[in-house]
Amino acid sequence: MTPMLADSYGRVATDLRVSLTDRCNLRCSYCMPPEGLEWLPKPELLTDDELNRLIRIGVTILGIEEVRFTGGEPLLRRGLPGIIAAATALRPRPRTALTTNGIGLHRTAPALAEAGLDRVNVSLDTLRPDVFEKLARRRRLDDVLEGMAGAAAAGLTPVKVNAVLMRDINDDEAPELLRYCMEHGYQLRFIEQMPLDAQHGWRRDTMITADEILDRLSASFSLEAADASTRGSAPAELFYVDGGPATVGVIGSVTRPFCGACDRVRLTADGQIRNCLFAREESDLRSLLRDGATDDEIADRWTAAVATKLPGHGINDPTFLQPARPMSAIGG
Repeated sequence: MTPMLADSYGRVATDLRVSLTDRCNLRCSYCMPPEGLEWLPKPELLTDDELNRLIRIGVTILGIEEVRFTGGEPLLRRGLPGIIAAATALRPRPRTALTTNGIGLHRTAPALAEAGLDRVNVSLDTLRPDVFEKLARRRRLDDVLEGMAGAAAAGLTPVKVNAVLMRDINDDEAPELLRYCMEHGYQLRFIEQMPLDAQHGWRRDTMITADEILDRLSASFSLEAADASTRGSAPAELFYVDGGPATVGVIGSVTRPFCGACDRVRLTADGQIRNCLFAREESDLRSLLRDGATDDEIADRWTAAVATKLPGHGINDPTFLQPARPMSAIGG
């Protein structure tokens, strides 16, 4: 069969990232300013029924195999368990995951598990309360740690942890974070800081690179690269820690791009299809939905959108321009 969501470079999109809201209850410095952002007006957001319909089209018509719910902060979306339940009721059943900052997760994890959610990714950049407050501009570290524990207790495993190191802020914490995750059975992934902040303040010379992350970890642990042939489309390079079985991942989005194996497509909270975090063009599905388009007409536009996907994100090109939308309005 001809892949439905194929681009001109032979890649096939099977991983759908669905942003449920652009709102967030943290103000992380690498994402947004202290005062926050102007949120999308509610009428512009997809309704639960509209989200469910687009996910159904993606899974049953276009071959989507995994659905990742993101934000902003997806736990702020009312009706989240129902959205997850609708996705997991589809046949073929997609794998499901949720990317969250973890605040409130200890309360909602049982309901999310009951709805069929498979696992979670939780953002955690530091284990030090003062550094957390400096980075996130909120005193919520204990809530995040409690949320991770609650997710594990509810069976939303493996709990994966996403960490961004910032120079002269938390860049000395890599071994501490890895040790904590290993002790609790979490899977840690370090991510290079990307130019997706609303302030457009990202600078290449202040970014902690994948090589630097590995150097910091290697000072405390023995690392052995996992077999690269098993990586597939996964963004993280995996390394066995002290002989395994524990691993740590490094996502070098900037210095070690993995665009050639990308299988992701993104749906924003206001119904736009994006082929890449750094795309500067979007395809509008919301208007089709609200104008009475059929499933096939929506699938056709979606297919046409993915066909135009560029070969790479272009961060390392001198002509690169940061996308107008910040990370919170795109979805991770």
